[in-house]
Amino acid sequence: MITSKQRAFLRSMANTIDTILIVGKGGVSKEIIKQAYDALLARELIKGKVLETSEDDVKKVAQIIASETNSDIVQVIGMKFVLYKKSKKDNHIECPRNVK
Repeated sequence: MITSKQRAFLRSMANTIDTILIVGKGGVSKEIIKQAYDALLARELIKGKVLETSEDDVKKVAQIIASETNSDIVQVIGMKFVLYKKSKKDNHIECPRNVK
């Protein structure tokens, strides 16, 4: 679970990355889940898009992929979503810590 401060930091980072995951009318398939999981392992932060031809809602798609990949939803805006999964091996992204 990420904090609001970490979420804001990750949202700012997501502005500069390209959309690499596209969900079309086929919906969320095993291939989409595998592609998202592999991308999260390599990058930690990914941006996805749900095409208008998809029958599923963007929030629903983001929730399905996040639960299947054990990642966190950073944001959902319009037809795009951002997911984050901290790497256990190579930390590419250093999130701010929760300071009390």
